[in-house]
Amino acid sequence: MPSKPLLVIVVGPTASGKTTLAITLAKALRTEIISFDSRQFYRELHIGAAIPTMEELAEVKHHFVADRCFLEHLSAGAFEQEGNERLNQLFQQQGVVVAVGGSGLFAQALTAGFDDIVNKNEASRAHWRHVFDTDGIVPLQASLLARDPSYAGQVDMQNHQRLIRALEVIDSTGQPYSHFRVRKQKIRPFDTLWIGLDMDRAELHQRIDQRVLNMMAAGLEEEARGLYPFRATESLITVGYRELFAHFNGEYPLEEAVRLIQRNTRHFARRQLTWFRKNDKIHWFGPKQASEVLDLIRSFESQAN
Repeated sequence: MPSKPLLVIVVGPTASGKTTLAITLAKALRTEIISFDSRQFYRELHIGAAIPTMEELAEVKHHFVADRCFLEHLSAGAFEQEGNERLNQLFQQQGVVVAVGGSGLFAQALTAGFDDIVNKNEASRAHWRHVFDTDGIVPLQASLLARDPSYAGQVDMQNHQRLIRALEVIDSTGQPYSHFRVRKQKIRPFDTLWIGLDMDRAELHQRIDQRVLNMMAAGLEEEARGLYPFRATESLITVGYRELFAHFNGEYPLEEAVRLIQRNTRHFARRQLTWFRKNDKIHWFGPKQASEVLDLIRSFESQAN
């Protein structure tokens, strides 16, 4: 029997060097890249989402990078279907494909999928939206922490849409939202090899802080200002834009917005690592160990064959 095709999945915190490693691997393996970065889908978020440069995109063909408008929100459930359809197409021509991103939720969508959650409760959704509009995100966070601490430890607690969805399911079913998430992994027609990037915390934090400064120098403020009229759109409720929108509202000066972007990005990186550390399938490397990663991939392929 022929071996299954192989999906090499590169994960890790923001600013850890995932894009560079993925391109290096894809070139060595003569294949293409699928991104599961939940912000890089949207072409208008070029600077704030750290979308690969034109030069990087020219080196290797990328999929799901800047391929849609930010108003066309792509949920994790929809990405599960779209991403696997694209993978099936690529595996017709390639024995191996590289996937890269920092979203644990979208990595799960691609590799394991989700249990179907059909319960909808319009009254509950309207209630929590009213709470958010009236009192902000803190009551949503407090309720989710109390009612489903497991999911609260995984989700972006600044994303009110995801909090509302979880609370709606809890209200509808009486069960924690996490109870419905991947109790039985779906069978995929490919093997997976997980690669994680990590580094010393002080170095990672320095890289994050410098990346934010580089984004500001590249025009992040102007990019966010152009998106400001759409600030309530789900795709824009994210670190980098949220702080600048508050600055535009007069809540604090630009210098404070930059400091908050740096701080919140560091917090986001910590949550990413917390998520990925729970996956015991991940082989961890430093950002400069591309040759060691390639050795592991080739060893995995030879054992599979």
